[in-house]
Amino acid sequence: MRAPDPVALELTERAAVMDWPTLAAAASTCTACPELAAARQHVVVGDVPVSGRPRLAIIGEAPGATEDETGRPFVGRSGALLDQLLGEAGLDRAETAVLNVVKCRPPGNRTPKSPEVARCSGWLRRQLDLLDPPAVLALGLSSAKWFLGPGTVLGQARGRAHEVDGRRVWVTYHPSAAIRFGPRGAPRAALVEDLATIAAEVGR
Repeated sequence: MRAPDPVALELTERAAVMDWPTLAAAASTCTACPELAAARQHVVVGDVPVSGRPRLAIIGEAPGATEDETGRPFVGRSGALLDQLLGEAGLDRAETAVLNVVKCRPPGNRTPKSPEVARCSGWLRRQLDLLDPPAVLALGLSSAKWFLGPGTVLGQARGRAHEVDGRRVWVTYHPSAAIRFGPRGAPRAALVEDLATIAAEVGR
């Protein structure tokens, strides 16, 4: 068994006692992952509703180029499609929290490495504790694995709610997969279906 990452443990302990402004300020200057810190423009802490508890928390993998430039999550092509599909499902992005498992863009948009995910996990855990969303949507396999474990198979895990730490968690395809396979592809159809299911759930 791999020994726990001491940096990840320290960050988790620090984040666990922070309020939102303190967490956002601390995360914005985090250098726990030297490669990511050296290459990024911004730490993408996340978007949250201006007032009130979010109806839904949407969790992606990591920022892309546009997100790194702007400091906001899901504002590139994937974000535009996500906003469109949320609207079609009757979900208002302004009432959701939009976060990422990893807060800094990996160089070349590569998949985050395990130590990077571990070191960033404390920020996301505390964000979820503070926001206390009634439902969570994990977009893409990396996010799904964060909630459900490393053996997760996305196609098998989607389509139903999973109880994780007292929260109802759905997993589905990332909008980037929907773009890659096109408007008639299976990932987009699954994403549309899953958003409709979640909209019915959080609208109760």
